[in-house]
Amino acid sequence: MIIVRYLSVDYGDRRVGLASSDSGIIATGLCTFEHGSMRQAVDRVAQAAAGFDLIVVGLPRNMDGTEGERASKTRAFGRVLERVTGIPVIYQDERLTSIEAESVLIEGGVRRADRKSGLIDKLSAQLILQAYLDSQKR
Repeated sequence: MIIVRYLSVDYGDRRVGLASSDSGIIATGLCTFEHGSMRQAVDRVAQAAAGFDLIVVGLPRNMDGTEGERASKTRAFGRVLERVTGIPVIYQDERLTSIEAESVLIEGGVRRADRKSGLIDKLSAQLILQAYLDSQKR
């Protein structure tokens, strides 16, 4: 049986959330880090991507499904990341994942200051990857 290791990236202007899956069934949040530039974010994610087979990047689409400026930035990030790592990058619609992540954290009793510290980004990456894994089961 072939095991594919997945890394998920929630790329934002200031922070990046990461999640992974070794089973292809369940996504697990890894970490969040802050960055000052796309290049810095690519370098950090490339370090984390060692040993992974596929990178799933959350693609922020507008509510009507179109792609705006944020999606263009994310695709540029993905292209550079794929070139630097040599690992295939695919995109997963991430509409409403940040809202869903915040709701989960609120329901879990996580304080506002702790939610703003990057937990939302890590959980968003986890939700992005879980949505991708679930779509592959169908």
